[in-house]
Amino acid sequence: MNIVVLISGSGSNLQAIIDACQAQHIKGQVVGVLSNKADAYGLVRAQQANIATATINHKDFDSRAAFDQAMQKIIDAWQPDVVVLAGFMRILTPAFVQYFEGKLLNIHPSLLPYYKGLHTHQRVLATGDNKHGCSVHFVNAELDGGAVIAQAVIDVLVNDNEHNLIENVHKHEHTLYPLVLSWLSHGRLRYQSGLPVLDGKVLMQPVRLLC
Repeated sequence: MNIVVLISGSGSNLQAIIDACQAQHIKGQVVGVLSNKADAYGLVRAQQANIATATINHKDFDSRAAFDQAMQKIIDAWQPDVVVLAGFMRILTPAFVQYFEGKLLNIHPSLLPYYKGLHTHQRVLATGDNKHGCSVHFVNAELDGGAVIAQAVIDVLVNDNEHNLIENVHKHEHTLYPLVLSWLSHGRLRYQSGLPVLDGKVLMQPVRLLC
C-alpha cells in the first residue's frame, strides 16, 4: 500500500506511521510527504527515512481551489493508495475531497462527532466531560466529517489540564492511526458508499479502544 502523508507541523503521527511500516505492522510504505509549511519538522523526519518530500505554500495561490489542484498533481505523481492527513492545517475543497473519496483519512483529537474544529481539549475541560480521545475517519466535504472508523477513548481525570490531555491523546493517536492503516493495508478495512467496512461488516458505530 502506497501511503502519502500531508502535514503542517512536527509530524509525530507521520513518525508513528513510518515506524509501523518499518516494523511491517502496516503492509506498505510512505512514498511521499507533502507540507504546506517549509519549516515543518515532519519534512525532516521523512528525509531521515529516505522518503520523498514536497512543500507547497498556500500563500502562493489566489484561491483555495487553485492550491488544492496543485497539491493534487503532486500527490498523484506518488500514485497513492491512501492519502493520510496528519496535522495538516488546511480546510480542503469539496472537489479535492471528492477526487480522493474513499482513500482520504484524517485523525482528530476528539470523540467525533463531538468537538469538531480546534481547541478540543479546552472545550472538553470546559464542558466537564469525563471521556475524551481521538478519532480516525474517512474524510468528506464537511469539516471533521465523514464516517468514523475507530476511536481511542481515555478518562478525563479530576486533576487533568489541557497540557495533560494533549499529551495523553497524542500518545493514543500514535497507536490508533497505524492500527487503522494496518487494517486497510491487509484488506480488512474498505470504503463502501460512504461507510467503513471492517472484516466484511459495515461499521455503523466506530471501533472503540478503551485506553
